[in-house]
Amino acid sequence: MTGIASIAAPSQAGFDVRRIREDFPILRQTVHGKPLVYLDNAATTQKPRAVLDALMAYYSEDNANVHRGVHLLSERATQAFEDARATVQRFINAASTREIVFTRNATEAVNLVAQTFGRTRLGPGDEVVISAMEHHSNIVPWQMVCQEKGASLRVIPITDEGTLQLEEYERLLGPHTRLVSIVHLSNVLGTINPVQQMIATAHRRGVPVLVDGSQAAHHMTVDVQALDADFYVFTGHKLYGPTGIGVLYGKERLLEEMPPYQGGGDMISSVTFEKTTYNVLPYKFEAGTPNIAGAVGLAAAVDYVTAIGMDRITVHEGELLAYGTAALSGVPGLTLIGTAPEKAGVLSFVMDGVHPHDIGTIVDQEGVAIRTGHHCAQPLMQRLGIAATARASLALYNTREEIDALVAALHKVRELFT
Repeated sequence: MTGIASIAAPSQAGFDVRRIREDFPILRQTVHGKPLVYLDNAATTQKPRAVLDALMAYYSEDNANVHRGVHLLSERATQAFEDARATVQRFINAASTREIVFTRNATEAVNLVAQTFGRTRLGPGDEVVISAMEHHSNIVPWQMVCQEKGASLRVIPITDEGTLQLEEYERLLGPHTRLVSIVHLSNVLGTINPVQQMIATAHRRGVPVLVDGSQAAHHMTVDVQALDADFYVFTGHKLYGPTGIGVLYGKERLLEEMPPYQGGGDMISSVTFEKTTYNVLPYKFEAGTPNIAGAVGLAAAVDYVTAIGMDRITVHEGELLAYGTAALSGVPGLTLIGTAPEKAGVLSFVMDGVHPHDIGTIVDQEGVAIRTGHHCAQPLMQRLGIAATARASLALYNTREEIDALVAALHKVRELFT
């Protein structure tokens, strides 16, 4: 099988996308007889050989449970697991490994904060502020806890181009605001929100902030201390790592105050039938056997992108976004959704007279993988007055030639519906 890597050229000095593509075995295949063009990276990214090798090595050489054994395999597994935590700490510049909690994904991380911090802080009449561009994972957990506690959600509106109305945000912050929970980078619009500014605004009013970094972590450098985020969540599978592993960063002071999320093994110090005392951070929030291999794989993914350089990845993807924006704008009847001046690798669009699902089906026949639907952001779709979009999303291994392949496929869609 042959892939599109053979025609890909470096997009910037020192960034050899052709060489990078060789690290991703899945990209070498054909789909419906055409070279695979994978543009569904906002849903999940593909995995480099370094991650695949790390998973195989763990299961082949070190597989054992962690924190509980004195035999050599358990010691090696524990060391690998805790080394992964330290790798993540450095990657987002957390102050301590005690501030890094492994979860299943970003969704579980938000739920953890909602069901611990939220349930202990919210009461009747209190408010949680979110935005109109949130993923369901940053809406539903807050709805659940607000309903239980008699609190309410307040929503920051957006402009037609897909930017937050910051003056409205400031007006929403009031004496009953107990938390702001905001997406860093929209999975539908590609908008990069000014979260550092928004955190500072909230902190001046004594309000803590959670940032959903599910999309941001693989597009840009994240420094939680520079942001001054109280909580930051992201997921491994969008960062070239395995599925089933995510991260909750929380300031140590706040994590110490929060009760455990789940009960079971490893989150305890001692158990009697009369009383249980809980483990120290971060283990208080990691009940049961964790996804050890997932953490090892995530660490390998972090090491991989760090070696390439997040700044260089950002530049490469920015060039692709500019090229893709211009190229898609030339397709008759196509309208881009999300045109904020500050955005990253997401190209959502609609086409006159064509349902997004039909777009996705037809371009798939040309070997091009994109996402169609509401992208787990139905309130945003309602705000935009549409039911769904087609979405091409970029990653470090994508090329201009792949965008050309998407555009050619979209012209075929146009021909079929003319």
